[in-house]
Amino acid sequence: ELKGWTLPLANLCLAPMAAAKKCYYCDVQVAPHCVGIPMNCGEEEDCYIGHGTAQGLPGIIKKGCIQTISCDWPQSITHLDVTYNLTTYCYPGDLCNVVQPCRVTKPLDATTAVAVAAGFLLALLLCWLL
Repeated sequence: ELKGWTLPLANLCLAPMAAAKKCYYCDVQVAPHCVGIPMNCGEEEDCYIGHGTAQGLPGIIKKGCIQTISCDWPQSITHLDVTYNLTTYCYPGDLCNVVQPCRVTKPLDATTAVAVAAGFLLALLLCWLL
């Protein structure tokens, strides 16, 4: 069933061509991931996923927009009276801070490139069907 993917794909398909970048936003959660809701970012911001840790406690996650110069820098964040070490991982594309981010850290091999192309074509087909 594709219901979980329909909204993000519809947003990608129907989004107007604008200069503002869109990213998923979710406030701090004690969970391995959060879905988030689309938000508009500023010109010099990237999408990010922040993962926080505190000794002996479950991790936290946060998503949104962040100044590009703040990417990949650790920071402290307090949630429910606990201070976590939060590291932000930035992704430059629209709506790229989803569970599996868009950033590629190594060159694609042929199999991966074919899989990415097939996924892109499937997304286009789904956009056309919506």
